[in-house]
Amino acid sequence: MIDYNQKPILIFWETTKACGLACTHCRASSMENPLPDELTHNEATLFIKSIQNFGKPYPVLILTGGDMMRRTGLNNIIETAEKYGIPTSISPAATDLLTPERIDYFKSHHILSASLSLDGDRDMHDWLRGPGVYDKTLELINLFNLKRLKLQINSVVMKKNLDQLPELLKLLIDNNVKTWEVFFLIQTGRAIDSEDLTPEEFEDINHWLLFVMNYGIVVRTVESPIFRRIIDQGNENYSGELYHKLISKTIDLLGLPESKNIPSRVSNTRDGNGIIFVAYNGDVYPSGFLPYKLGNIKENSIVDIYRDNETLKLLRNSSNLGGLCGACEWGDSCGGSRSRAYARYGDIFAQDPACLYSDIGAQHTLNYSEVSTVIHQHYKSQPECPGNP
Repeated sequence: MIDYNQKPILIFWETTKACGLACTHCRASSMENPLPDELTHNEATLFIKSIQNFGKPYPVLILTGGDMMRRTGLNNIIETAEKYGIPTSISPAATDLLTPERIDYFKSHHILSASLSLDGDRDMHDWLRGPGVYDKTLELINLFNLKRLKLQINSVVMKKNLDQLPELLKLLIDNNVKTWEVFFLIQTGRAIDSEDLTPEEFEDINHWLLFVMNYGIVVRTVESPIFRRIIDQGNENYSGELYHKLISKTIDLLGLPESKNIPSRVSNTRDGNGIIFVAYNGDVYPSGFLPYKLGNIKENSIVDIYRDNETLKLLRNSSNLGGLCGACEWGDSCGGSRSRAYARYGDIFAQDPACLYSDIGAQHTLNYSEVSTVIHQHYKSQPECPGNP
């Protein structure tokens, strides 16, 4: 059991801002060339080497961007991580830079896994990522399968693709994708605030994701730690309107799951607790969606920042959280999205506005015990839905 006060399990490194895509929802702006203050080769090498100071087992270093394929000296970065025994995964953009030869190179240098984004059908995905990216992504999924390099698919959930989620699930299963990481939208000022979900939609989708795991696909969520609370609660007495619709559509496409397996417990990580983000210029943040600067690796090591930053220490103790997140019985396992709290309220310690608990509390000015009672009554009042595990 890793003590998240001492080390993260994942370090996300934005190797470059350069990217040829212009994704509508992205926290970064598209740019063809890297910025001048990008970490130099020597700074990058020292950063990678310093990860050893966390001690074994080392955190997994995830190379992101922008598009990490546009990072100058990418081979040196990968080979440096390999030299120092730092486990490494990659998150490239779906472009022509990702060739069969490059995938062979990644395999030969012990890259653990890769992730690609896929958010819905062709129209939906190309609206979000750019013309032609959907077809390129499917081509690359086939290529990764052919090369036998472990692949994870990441999907952003928003109002525009809610109805497409069962079809997307079927596409992943049909293409032998074993891990699905579902990103829940954080308002970033990129003109898509209208695509954000209501607390009821968050609740329904997370319950549907719990059902989805019965089809043998591993589901992880990003900026939706309530998924862990829902795993604990289960689906037995829950059937919201959207949940019922998604379940019915899923069963029509895939049939009932052959077995109803209890999902394995997911790690209790959240922004700054078990994960950390290093920007292209060395700035350190609790996550890539939480623009709250903690320091810079040019001035202090990633180990010192992660272990000693006072804000991170406070964030890791759920009793320091505000509103219902601080009083919730799932505070340690969930704790709410700190990124969403910051985006909505400008306060990283505020309650997560996407949680149904928080929404009911805000609407009715109830204390936590009253909210808990209302929630459980809400569950029990719902009709049984076909396919509930």
